[in-house]
Amino acid sequence: QVQLVESGGGLVQAGGSLRLSCAASGRAFSTSSMAWFRQAPGKEREFVSGISRDGKSTQYAEAVQGRFTISRDNAGNTIYLQMKSLNPEDTAVYYCGLSRFFAARGVEVYHSWGQGTQVTVEP
Repeated sequence: QVQLVESGGGLVQAGGSLRLSCAASGRAFSTSSMAWFRQAPGKEREFVSGISRDGKSTQYAEAVQGRFTISRDNAGNTIYLQMKSLNPEDTAVYYCGLSRFFAARGVEVYHSWGQGTQVTVEP
Protein backbone atom coordinates (compact mmCIF):
# COMPACT_ATOMS: atom_id res chain seq x y z
CA GLN A 1 0.00 0.00 0.00
CA VAL A 2 1.40 3.38 -1.03
CA GLN A 3 1.15 6.20 1.45
CA LEU A 4 0.96 9.77 0.19
CA VAL A 5 1.72 12.95 2.13
CA GLU A 6 0.96 16.37 0.69
CA SER A 7 2.62 19.60 1.79
CA GLY A 8 3.21 23.15 0.65
CA GLY A 9 -0.22 24.64 1.03
CA GLY A 10 -0.86 27.96 2.72
CA LEU A 11 -2.38 31.41 2.54
CA VAL A 12 -1.48 33.56 -0.45
CA GLN A 13 -2.73 36.75 -2.07
CA ALA A 14 -4.39 36.67 -5.46
CA GLY A 15 -1.75 36.61 -8.17
CA GLY A 16 0.70 34.77 -5.95
CA SER A 17 2.32 31.37 -6.30
CA LEU A 18 2.65 28.17 -4.32
CA ARG A 19 4.39 24.86 -4.88
CA LEU A 20 2.75 21.74 -3.57
CA SER A 21 4.59 18.48 -2.96
CA CYS A 22 3.34 14.94 -2.58
CA ALA A 23 5.77 12.42 -1.12
CA ALA A 24 5.06 8.74 -1.66
CA SER A 25 6.23 5.64 0.11
CA GLY A 26 6.19 2.25 -1.55
CA ARG A 27 7.49 0.77 -4.76
CA ALA A 28 4.26 1.29 -6.69
CA PHE A 29 4.94 4.99 -7.13
CA SER A 30 7.28 4.76 -10.11
CA THR A 31 4.91 2.44 -11.97
CA SER A 32 1.78 4.50 -11.36
CA SER A 33 0.22 7.56 -12.83
CA MET A 34 -0.32 10.37 -10.37
CA ALA A 35 -2.73 13.26 -10.18
CA TRP A 36 -3.70 16.31 -8.20
CA PHE A 37 -7.31 16.88 -7.24
CA ARG A 38 -8.90 19.61 -5.19
CA GLN A 39 -12.02 19.96 -3.12
CA ALA A 40 -13.59 23.25 -2.14
CA PRO A 41 -16.14 23.47 0.70
CA GLY A 42 -19.48 22.07 -0.37
CA LYS A 43 -18.15 20.83 -3.69
CA GLU A 44 -17.05 17.49 -5.07
CA ARG A 45 -13.42 16.57 -5.45
CA GLU A 46 -12.29 17.61 -8.91
CA PHE A 47 -9.40 16.74 -11.16
CA VAL A 48 -6.68 19.38 -11.45
CA SER A 49 -3.77 17.72 -13.23
CA GLY A 50 -2.35 14.31 -14.05
CA ILE A 51 1.08 12.98 -14.95
CA SER A 52 2.11 9.70 -16.50
CA ARG A 53 4.42 7.14 -14.92
CA ASP A 54 7.47 8.44 -16.77
CA GLY A 55 6.53 12.09 -16.42
CA LYS A 56 6.47 12.66 -20.17
CA SER A 57 2.71 13.17 -20.46
CA THR A 58 0.63 15.65 -18.50
CA GLN A 59 -2.95 16.90 -18.55
CA TYR A 60 -4.66 19.83 -16.90
CA ALA A 61 -8.16 20.91 -16.11
CA GLU A 62 -9.24 23.85 -18.21
CA ALA A 63 -9.47 26.08 -15.14
CA VAL A 64 -5.75 25.74 -14.39
CA GLN A 65 -4.29 25.30 -17.87
CA GLY A 66 -1.38 27.68 -18.36
CA ARG A 67 -1.11 28.53 -14.65
CA PHE A 68 -0.28 25.20 -13.00
CA THR A 69 2.55 22.81 -13.82
CA ILE A 70 2.75 19.22 -12.63
CA SER A 71 6.02 17.33 -12.43
CA ARG A 72 7.46 14.24 -10.78
CA ASP A 73 10.74 12.96 -9.45
CA ASN A 74 10.66 9.17 -9.55
CA ALA A 75 14.03 8.90 -7.85
CA GLY A 76 12.66 10.93 -4.95
CA ASN A 77 9.16 9.41 -5.01
CA THR A 78 7.62 12.87 -5.18
CA ILE A 79 5.28 14.82 -7.42
CA TYR A 80 4.88 18.55 -7.47
CA LEU A 81 2.30 21.12 -8.48
CA GLN A 82 3.65 24.57 -9.25
CA MET A 83 0.77 27.03 -9.06
CA LYS A 84 1.02 30.57 -10.41
CA SER A 85 -1.42 33.45 -10.88
CA LEU A 86 -3.58 32.06 -8.12
CA ASN A 87 -7.08 33.41 -7.69
CA PRO A 88 -9.72 32.94 -4.96
CA GLU A 89 -11.43 30.24 -7.04
CA ASP A 90 -8.34 28.08 -6.48
CA THR A 91 -9.06 27.94 -2.75
CA ALA A 92 -9.49 24.29 -1.78
CA VAL A 93 -7.91 21.32 -0.11
CA TYR A 94 -5.51 19.78 -2.61
CA TYR A 95 -4.99 16.02 -2.71
CA CYS A 96 -2.64 13.79 -4.62
CA GLY A 97 -3.79 10.43 -5.82
CA LEU A 98 -2.26 7.31 -7.35
CA SER A 99 -3.81 5.29 -10.13
CA ARG A 100 -2.85 2.90 -12.88
CA PHE A 101 -4.84 5.11 -15.28
CA PHE A 102 -3.28 8.28 -16.67
CA ALA A 103 -5.19 11.51 -15.98
CA ALA A 104 -8.36 9.73 -14.98
CA ARG A 105 -11.05 12.18 -13.89
CA GLY A 106 -13.01 9.80 -11.72
CA VAL A 107 -11.95 9.59 -8.07
CA GLU A 108 -13.01 5.95 -7.93
CA VAL A 109 -9.96 4.78 -9.89
CA TYR A 110 -7.50 6.23 -7.41
CA HIS A 111 -6.63 3.69 -4.78
CA SER A 112 -4.37 5.86 -2.66
CA TRP A 113 -4.95 9.41 -1.45
CA GLY A 114 -3.02 11.75 0.82
CA GLN A 115 -4.56 13.70 3.69
CA GLY A 116 -4.65 16.91 1.69
CA THR A 117 -3.09 20.36 2.03
CA GLN A 118 -5.12 23.56 2.33
CA VAL A 119 -4.62 26.33 -0.21
CA THR A 120 -6.33 29.63 0.54
CA VAL A 121 -6.17 32.54 -1.89
CA GLU A 122 -7.26 35.94 -0.65
CA PRO A 123 -8.59 38.58 -3.05
